[in-house]
Amino acid sequence: MKIIHESKNFEQINAELLIVGVRKNSNQIKNWESFVSFFGDSIEEWLKSGDIQTNQKKLTKIPLISKNQHVKRVLFVGIGDQKNLTDQVLREVFGTVGKELDKLKAKNFAIWLESFTAAPIDEKDIAFLAAEGITLGYYSIPHYKTTINEPDSYLESVEFVTEADIEEVASSFKVGKVYGDSVNEARSLINMPPNLLTAPDLADYAMKLAKDYDFELEILTKADLEELGMGGILAVNQGSSIEPRMITLKYQAKDTWEDVIGLVGKGVTYDTGGYSIKSKTGMVGMKGDMGGAAAVLGAMRIVGELRPEQNVVAVIGATDNMISSKAMKPDDVITTYSGKTVEILNSDAEGRLVLADAVTYAKQHGANYLIDVATLTGGVITALGYDKTGALSNNEALFDAFIETSIETGEFVWGMPLTENDKKRIRKSDVADLNNSPGSDGHMIFAGGFVGEFVENTPWIHLDIAGTSESKTGHDLGPKGGTGVMVRTLATFIERFADLKEERQSF
Repeated sequence: MKIIHESKNFEQINAELLIVGVRKNSNQIKNWESFVSFFGDSIEEWLKSGDIQTNQKKLTKIPLISKNQHVKRVLFVGIGDQKNLTDQVLREVFGTVGKELDKLKAKNFAIWLESFTAAPIDEKDIAFLAAEGITLGYYSIPHYKTTINEPDSYLESVEFVTEADIEEVASSFKVGKVYGDSVNEARSLINMPPNLLTAPDLADYAMKLAKDYDFELEILTKADLEELGMGGILAVNQGSSIEPRMITLKYQAKDTWEDVIGLVGKGVTYDTGGYSIKSKTGMVGMKGDMGGAAAVLGAMRIVGELRPEQNVVAVIGATDNMISSKAMKPDDVITTYSGKTVEILNSDAEGRLVLADAVTYAKQHGANYLIDVATLTGGVITALGYDKTGALSNNEALFDAFIETSIETGEFVWGMPLTENDKKRIRKSDVADLNNSPGSDGHMIFAGGFVGEFVENTPWIHLDIAGTSESKTGHDLGPKGGTGVMVRTLATFIERFADLKEERQSF
């Protein structure tokens, strides 16, 4: 979308559709009288009668014949009681607007920013939330039906009715759209069929990101992994006819390669469970087992667009987990890239083996802080449901800063305990240093704790997005399918990292 016009008043709007926030006591909004005067006194009567609804997320379309020759209709957006407005509520409100714009096949629209403001949310904030919410709400899943695919977006331009600084408003809107677009790209990766998104395909996507944003890129092939001794990812890949990839993207914003945030994503492009095979219903949807990789790539796209002053390395272990005469089996013992040996008790506990090699490799690339993201366990769903991301960490200050960021982005993260007793169970094996599946009780903790064995003393956060990476139904910010969860939180955390660290003095 292009920002093509600054509107100080309603006469200057060139768009056909004007978006207006309405609430209880809408007449208290500055310039409300001029709005009513311009578009007709009947608006006041429609509000009083309830024909224009003010409850949150209620939309009312009114066709108009006005003094402005361009505006053909107004979309009134209910935002309820001003006291209850938060960033997340407004983000979701604008998500419903995005869905409506999609239905209308709207090409251009204007937003009266002031009609959505509520202390301490100013017009610049509204512009960001509008761009983010509309872009997320507008998203639809690409399909492969023989009917004609409609354009990804009809939207061509946006205008603002505002008295705020237009450059600040426009800049904020553009940033919000970058966030929304990057989440949508992550969603599309998750939604792709597994025969169309293999490990080499994921590497090709990373290659395109590197080209677009001048990232340093390294892609390790199967031969490279064998030479380096990355036994974790290679064990998972043993049963497949498609080669694995270890993908590394580097963004250097500072003169020296220090104070580096390492993002690590699980990129299992399809998971059968191996010989510990999933049920026929449990296997459906396993194309999304690379949701962690999608989150990391989406965050890196935002980094590439916005160029924060923060060094970042992203490492993604990509493979599928298939069954054949060569596939790994329960009772196998493997040697990971770190040199630690692992007894395989469950071939469906494969993601942690991939992450073990990936976090070790991220450390070798200079990561001073690690955040791994993975659709790792059904255990996190049992514990927390489908609306919460489970987390583990070995650094309280780092985790508190991340939680602060997740609250800002509206992506719920809940910390789980990792005790010494848990670690003892992970290390319990008669034949190896570790076992990959101590039991179903505390499953999420054991899986994340296993990754922690390879992180060692590096400040670290583990994010299990098995419940939040996909939605079974449509919602305010998008359709069912991949959600792109953690893209916005990871990127915001990177952008704000220096300030967050300074506030806490250190991590």
